[in-house]
Amino acid sequence: MQQEPPERLEGDRSPSKRTTGTAGDRDTFDDLRSRIVAGDYPVGTRLPSELELAAHYGVSRTSVRTALALLSRRGLIESRPGTGWFVQPGQTQGFDRMRSFTQWATSRGRSPGGMIFSRRWRRATAREARMLDIGTGVEVLHFTRIRTLDGRPVMVERSTWAPWVTGLIETLPDDVVSTTRALADGGIAVAFGNHRIEAVAASSEDARLLRVRRSSPLLQVQRETFGSNGRPIEFGEDRYVPHTIAFEAQAAGVAEQPRTAPGL
Repeated sequence: MQQEPPERLEGDRSPSKRTTGTAGDRDTFDDLRSRIVAGDYPVGTRLPSELELAAHYGVSRTSVRTALALLSRRGLIESRPGTGWFVQPGQTQGFDRMRSFTQWATSRGRSPGGMIFSRRWRRATAREARMLDIGTGVEVLHFTRIRTLDGRPVMVERSTWAPWVTGLIETLPDDVVSTTRALADGGIAVAFGNHRIEAVAASSEDARLLRVRRSSPLLQVQRETFGSNGRPIEFGEDRYVPHTIAFEAQAAGVAEQPRTAPGL
């Protein structure tokens, strides 16, 4: 069932003066993209009309059309003749807010799942101790979980948990869908985190769990998550099969000019 568009664009961005040209196109695109990626416009939602968008952003309809065309090329929206622009299922995850795998998948109209197939207590490695702000050799809970989208294995999640949250984590069922939700229900809010992204080759275990060939390319995301109290919660490593998810990050500011040697 298609969702009806909101009566107005929410948020505190209000147009003041008309912006034309490339700057207006880009600003409109950036804001709409951020709202779509964040789930403010769920999959199936019809965007406001070109006239409404132009009035909201204070730009021309030409600028709006350019921004919509860019969003379409990114695979975020599609045009349906006679009805308008609609948000379609996408793969992009932004870093402008903390969102779990389950939150991201649900906002894209996908069905997330999970199954813990290995959990054990062991001594923290030097790196885990540093990331979790604990002593080297302290006993920590580690588990490995398969994450699915619409029933298909797409990611291996390996997590090591800080001792102060393990009382809650160790009681979770193997088929828990969202550890973030379970933590929130227990009064622990995941507030912020750090991510490191790189390409890696699938290990033998990765290949078996994800049904890919050994040494196949995977997208690895190393995560450090923290609670609203600033304490480390989890040190994790996620490995995604190709074409599952893409991450977007925005940079601001004027690029530094290269320095030239004296006399040049």
